[in-house]
Amino acid sequence: MQLRKQTGFTLVEIAIVLVIVGLLIGGVLKGQEMITNAKLKRIESDNAGIAAAMFSYQDRYLQLPGDDSGASDRFTVYDATATPPGIGTKADGGGDGTIGDGDDWDDAVTEASTWTAGSTEETLKFFAHLRAAGLVPGGGEDGTRPTNAYGGQIGIQDGALGISGHVTIFGAIEGPIAKIVEGRLDDGEPDTGRIQSILATTPNDMSTASGTAATVYDDAERYNMAFRL
Repeated sequence: MQLRKQTGFTLVEIAIVLVIVGLLIGGVLKGQEMITNAKLKRIESDNAGIAAAMFSYQDRYLQLPGDDSGASDRFTVYDATATPPGIGTKADGGGDGTIGDGDDWDDAVTEASTWTAGSTEETLKFFAHLRAAGLVPGGGEDGTRPTNAYGGQIGIQDGALGISGHVTIFGAIEGPIAKIVEGRLDDGEPDTGRIQSILATTPNDMSTASGTAATVYDDAERYNMAFRL
C-alpha cells in the first residue's frame, strides 16, 4: 500500500506568518496611539488658540469678546439699519469686564438663541464676536460653540468649580484622556490646580457657586474640564 505524503506548513512559514501578524497588530496599536496623541494635541492647541484670540480682541478693542458692550456699533454685521438688517444691540454684552456670570455653561446648554439681552448668553456671544473680528473662522452672527476633539462643546465663562477668573470648558472628555491632559498640564488631580473637572453627567453644573469637582478620574466616565486662562 502506498503511503500518502503529508503536507503542512514548515516552521519557517509559520514564523513568517507570526511576524506578519505581529507587524499588523503593532501597526494598529501605533495608529491608535497616533490618533489619541493628535486629539490630545488638538485639545491643547484649541485651548491656547481661544486664549490667544481673546487677548488679541481685548488688546484691539479694550473689551472682552462676549462682554463687549459696543459690538453692535463696532461691527457692521450687527447693524440693525444695514441691508439685510443685523441683530442690533442684542449683539452687545454687559461690558462689566467679565464673560458671563459663572453660569454661562449651564445656561447655554438649554438656550434656544444667542441673541438675547441678558449676560447669560455671553459665552455664545464670545465666539460670535471673535468671528466678527476675524480672529476665528466664521460669520459674526454665528454664536455656535465649537466642538472639541471628543465631540463635546467648548465654552468660556468667569470662573468654574474652584477656579477664579476666566476659564475655558471642554465638555465630554473621556476619562483616560482627561487623566492624561491633567497629568501633562496640571497637578494630576481633578479638584485642585488650574484644571478642574466634573462628571459630564452632573447636569452641566460648572458654576463657581454650586459646582463640585470630581475627586478622581474614572476611565469609564466622561468629564467637563475647566482650564484657567
